[in-house]
Amino acid sequence: MSKPRKPKGRAVSGWLILDKPVDFGSTEAVSKIKWLLNAQKAGHAGTLDPLASGMLPIALGDATKTVPYVMDGRKIYEFTVSWGEERSTDDLEGEVTASSETRPAEQAIRDLLPNYTGTIQQIPPQFSAIKIAGERAYDLARDGETVEIPSREVEIFRLTLLGVGENEAHFEVECGKGTYVRSLARDFGRDLGCYGHISNLRRTFVAPFGEDKMVPLADLVALEEIEDRDERLAALDAYLIDTAEALSSLPHLPVTEEQAHRIKMGNPIILRGNSAPVEEPEAYATVRGKLVAIGEIGQGEFRPKRVFG
Repeated sequence: MSKPRKPKGRAVSGWLILDKPVDFGSTEAVSKIKWLLNAQKAGHAGTLDPLASGMLPIALGDATKTVPYVMDGRKIYEFTVSWGEERSTDDLEGEVTASSETRPAEQAIRDLLPNYTGTIQQIPPQFSAIKIAGERAYDLARDGETVEIPSREVEIFRLTLLGVGENEAHFEVECGKGTYVRSLARDFGRDLGCYGHISNLRRTFVAPFGEDKMVPLADLVALEEIEDRDERLAALDAYLIDTAEALSSLPHLPVTEEQAHRIKMGNPIILRGNSAPVEEPEAYATVRGKLVAIGEIGQGEFRPKRVFG
């Protein structure tokens, strides 16, 4: 009987908040970071199109278990809508599908924004990862098919007009999971009677990570010049954020070493004391500041669902 293969790379864990450059795909970025840090495992929390720049949270090792909590968080984008053309991809990459000489007045743009604030219905772009009858919409679109994508509910917490140019307008949006900024540009243009598409898009926030946590890719690549391997990896590791930071929206339960041992064996622990939480569908437990598990609290117990090494 053959032995199981030993995973390649280091068992390094944590979050790296990459400032992704334009013309660099999200999958490509994850592969680059995984290679730089010689990590066994990596993934990202929320795709950024190649034409978009900004925050791409990358999870390494055990942090990949916390990706859903970041995916569900609020996001902030700064974006530019160029007027006069609608495009097949709703951004600069696509072919022009409709055009207009009309340009909207600033007040007309401002008057439109309340219609796109709050809970709204939105139809994703034809070139999107939405599945239609088991196939990705962008695959169907590349084959020349026009598919009916049903609208879905998304939440816009804040939408601000930052500035207006002759043929464009600049915005900032704070939105919930599943919002397509490209769809906002398309729909703005249609409502204003002038057509529009995204010509610049930058993500500046993915809850709970702020803009100050972002690391430019160039800064990481520059560390390749350090010849000593251990010194180079230590310099890269210094950019990692503790895995538990991704769970800051959940209740926190500090536990003892003995309790942590029981949890890691998959066993519940009894919670005592007046200050002990009573009922929580999800909470995370730490010992000496290190993440132990995500679980639920009920009937005086913490029951682990996902355990960390």
